[in-house]
Amino acid sequence: MKDPALRSNMIQCLCALIGAAVVSVCVIIGVTMNLVTIYDENFDHMGIRTFCMFTVNSNIIAGLSMLLCLPYTIDGLRTGNYHLPDWVVVMMHATVSSVALTFIVSLCVLAPVKGFYLIFSGSRFFLHGVCPVLSIVTFCFFINSHIVKLKEAALALVPVLLYAAVYMIMVVIIGEEKGGWNDFYGFATRVPVWVSLPVILAVSCGLALFLRWAHNACCTRRRRRDAEIYKKEFGGEDLREVIAGMARRRKKEIKIKNLVIPVNMIGYMIQNTKADMTVGEGARIYFDEWMKE
Repeated sequence: MKDPALRSNMIQCLCALIGAAVVSVCVIIGVTMNLVTIYDENFDHMGIRTFCMFTVNSNIIAGLSMLLCLPYTIDGLRTGNYHLPDWVVVMMHATVSSVALTFIVSLCVLAPVKGFYLIFSGSRFFLHGVCPVLSIVTFCFFINSHIVKLKEAALALVPVLLYAAVYMIMVVIIGEEKGGWNDFYGFATRVPVWVSLPVILAVSCGLALFLRWAHNACCTRRRRRDAEIYKKEFGGEDLREVIAGMARRRKKEIKIKNLVIPVNMIGYMIQNTKADMTVGEGARIYFDEWMKE
């Protein structure tokens, strides 16, 4: 009997690997294009000054969080046990919320003013479009290891608040004349600060909550689908023998020296087949079977 749970897990792992890798590469391409562009008549902040922009910084931290995902997905493909630590998922939620804000501002604020072609061409094609959209898709559909709690979602405001503080200091308090930044986003000159700041924070909160809802909904749907697989395939089986058979097949097919026990998968199998055993007992069965010569 093949392991349908393993097949579902591996598909999710492969999609997460591809999505995270593409986002990381696109971030590198977009930031590099900005760094090597010394002058652009349409944008003041190029070269090393590109790091003044929230667009660049949000994409960098999103790319870094996707890079954190890669070792776990590679290990998941190698061992057949794809699972991300909770803290990686929470970090990804915060960084993806930041690039989602970049996308919304680019689409709804910058593009109508400067033109859609200008805002979504060149390096902006990657930093304003491709990276945010792929980050959202990857996080919502393929990073299904942890249900993001409401208090964890609040961490998504940290990058926005930090950048807002720096922006206000450099633009409003110091000012361009004294070596600060010019108001390249127009949040202090085109619109009063007391209007733009609450609006940005409200949009950031809305995006964080929406991404939390979308991610959690996809995660819950996947778990329900896996539950149906477990019930269909293993409902009438002796789960102890099923787990032992899984260990035998993996030892033969995966061919790795270090044993990795799929504790989460065993737990889901027990939970959804109502088997009279504990996760610890299932893990011991897996271990004992694997260690047999």
